[in-house]
Amino acid sequence: MAISATRIAKRLSGVLSQSFSTSRAATASQLTVRDALNSALDEEMERDETVFLMGEEVAQYDGAYKISRGLWKKYGDKRVIDTPITESGFAGIAVGAAMGGLRPVCEFMTFNFSMQAIDHVVNSASKTFYMSAGLIHVPIVFRGPNGAAAGVGAQHSQCFASWYSQCPGLKVVSPYSSEDAKGLLKAAIRDPDPVVVLENELLYGTSFDVSDEVLSKDFVLPLGKAVVEREGQHITLVAHSRAVMLALEAATALAGEGVECEVINLRSLRPLDEETIVKSVIKTHNLVTVEQGWPQCGIGSEICARVVESPAYHYLESPVIRVTGVDVPMPYAKSLEIACIPQPHDVIKAVKKVLKIK
Repeated sequence: MAISATRIAKRLSGVLSQSFSTSRAATASQLTVRDALNSALDEEMERDETVFLMGEEVAQYDGAYKISRGLWKKYGDKRVIDTPITESGFAGIAVGAAMGGLRPVCEFMTFNFSMQAIDHVVNSASKTFYMSAGLIHVPIVFRGPNGAAAGVGAQHSQCFASWYSQCPGLKVVSPYSSEDAKGLLKAAIRDPDPVVVLENELLYGTSFDVSDEVLSKDFVLPLGKAVVEREGQHITLVAHSRAVMLALEAATALAGEGVECEVINLRSLRPLDEETIVKSVIKTHNLVTVEQGWPQCGIGSEICARVVESPAYHYLESPVIRVTGVDVPMPYAKSLEIACIPQPHDVIKAVKKVLKIK
């Protein structure tokens, strides 16, 4: 299975290179998600000599998606480690290293392959602090691309957000922008407990405007805090990862029709920032959740439950609607793949249904 991922990554390299920036920042005020993640790794490895990176092709090849570009040349074999294609093996080594006082960053070429190592993630890493009565911390980061990419079929297109965020003992983040990517990864590396960082392959080459604060080596985002990307008064859209882009595009289109959407970027899935969601729903009285994962037991389902159990429920003027991926394995055909992944028009349709706009 992992061999096929290597082939897929290399086959897509031509596509990725079109948006790949060889400089750290495209301009003084822009940064790609890829460069933001690279900066976060570099800065934390420079700051703390116990931080190291391991995974398939992370060293001499600079990573399948070039996230670790230049790190092997700078830090050497002991801190940037190429592994065999054995997720269970190197994830277990990383967890053991974390128990021994190091801070490993364990890269999965895709989170689809983390299933080969899931026992180490949800049992060894997440439960050891509890089972040791607080004596043993496991400061490890599991990171890599998650969710649908493009043309990689059913076995390489799954979203594991709800899988991992259901597990006590793990923290789970899902960055959207370059600011998210840098600030959340740095926070994850510094955290004393295991953190799952769910990135999106299609966002790696996307540039975002960033402030001087984000470019600073001291920039860190708090885990467990969402951000309001766009203010609005008529309806709340809650999303994470690439779905935030869909929500923002839909909000822009709807603004032309007089509908002002408040868009919340979750950033963190566990802990979930329930306070920000509830506050927004009390303000707008309406809610649509947006995600690219499957509907059953998804992040949107959890948000719906939290809202129903909160004071915000009494402010709802219409039932909540979830916009999700279609409940089928991802097709390989491009036309069917597009039909299975939420598009901005799907969000617009859901908003109009909630607001009873024809």
